[in-house]
Amino acid sequence: MGIPSYERRCAEIINQTELLTSSLTDADLGVQVPSTPDWTLNQLLRHIGHAHRWADSMLRDRLPEIDYSRNGAQLLSSYVGESPAVLIPWLREGAASLAEVLREVDPDEMIAPLGGFPGPRVWSRRMTHETVIHRWDACDTLGVPYALDPEIAQDTLREWTGLALPYSFTRWPDQTAPLVRSGTVHLHATDVEAEFVIDLTGDAPVVSEGHAKADVAVRGPVVDLVLAVYRRRSLEGLEVFGNADLLALMLERVRF
Repeated sequence: MGIPSYERRCAEIINQTELLTSSLTDADLGVQVPSTPDWTLNQLLRHIGHAHRWADSMLRDRLPEIDYSRNGAQLLSSYVGESPAVLIPWLREGAASLAEVLREVDPDEMIAPLGGFPGPRVWSRRMTHETVIHRWDACDTLGVPYALDPEIAQDTLREWTGLALPYSFTRWPDQTAPLVRSGTVHLHATDVEAEFVIDLTGDAPVVSEGHAKADVAVRGPVVDLVLAVYRRRSLEGLEVFGNADLLALMLERVRF
């Protein structure tokens, strides 16, 4: 299964937002979100919408670098008592606007680049998977079913290995220090062709795709692997072979 195209990601930002909002009618937005306990559902939804608008703003203004001062996705304490009737159209408008600007710019233009990569490509992917994961948070909070297309799920897992994992080592070196020179981890999806080997034997993680022997391997459906690495579910029900302590340590220490 291949990497989703740029156009697919642009469309998926809208699709994932539509799937999210379809579960919100008549929802109580004041409830706490179990997977992000500092936030109510109201605040989680504002977080998603502000993330979309942050990327949108940087791309529309063709910023040469990321402007973190524009990011309102963490300033959430004032959002209380709002209704789905207010937030549903707001979320849909933000997703549509972001997809629009992504389609207008050159995908390879160095606008708000991240890690040396062209911003449009990075943000199309980042905002797709930001919405994927937080849609699960909302569904879990409301007790409604969650499903994810396998092609998108394997790309969510790929992004975690390529972005979230190295970011954690850079952003929280004290937290990830026990993982330095610790061993190798194999993530193996059983329902799609998605395998990743994480080499933690050096000072920074190195990831390769494909099958290889590792100190510990975890096997299961790709959506379950995604939820496990994002710490949305336990390892219960997944197959673990080898050094289970290393796997547990990685999942404990890597956050995004």
